[in-house]
Amino acid sequence: MPSVEEELAARLAQGEEVVLATVIKLDGEPPSQPGAKLLMTRNAPLAGTLGCSEFDSAALADSAAIATSGAPQVRTYRHDLGSIDVYVEPYIAAPTLVVFAATPVAQALLRWAPDVGFRPVMAARAADLPADIDGELFVVHTNHDADDLVQALEAVLPRDPRFIGLVGSRRHTGHHLEALRAKGVPEEVIARIQSPVGLDIGARTPAEIALSILAGLVAVRRGGGGGWKSKNG
Repeated sequence: MPSVEEELAARLAQGEEVVLATVIKLDGEPPSQPGAKLLMTRNAPLAGTLGCSEFDSAALADSAAIATSGAPQVRTYRHDLGSIDVYVEPYIAAPTLVVFAATPVAQALLRWAPDVGFRPVMAARAADLPADIDGELFVVHTNHDADDLVQALEAVLPRDPRFIGLVGSRRHTGHHLEALRAKGVPEEVIARIQSPVGLDIGARTPAEIALSILAGLVAVRRGGGGGWKSKNG
């Protein structure tokens, strides 16, 4: 069986949501010890124990609510022999970043996205979009000349992405937006598509463009103001 630390690292590397419970205080002589850990999903244990099945069941019963809150909490669990105080900490699932088109900008995005908290998924073409993507979704299309760009957007729009960006100025991407209008996509949906995409840092090389895009995605995710390139560019 993997240790709690090994399982936690593996789950986080896959961008999964987990909840970690750690014993921080004992009162009496409960069947536990300081530092005991239990790693859980919202509804199942993954690794470790708080010392006994009663404590593990009590923590598991709290797991979903604490995951939903997104904030760590201290809970007290009681036993005939004493009680324990437990620090219960949620690790929120990493948002998915779908990157369309096999371009140098895409390669840089895929390489750096995990370092800033995104789980990258490459889709060279619209047909390559995985069907099992769930959770918070960000989308960047890196080739405004792609012949299936409109199809790619049509594939992701029903999934209600938190962010959609197209690399390229409106001079290069405007006709794609017009094609979406012609297909009946609502104006308020089209207005959410950021083009050009990336914070205004004077980026020129593919790596610099990817950096500006990732900086903008972090700003969206964390609620920062940022300084987006003008849509009139």
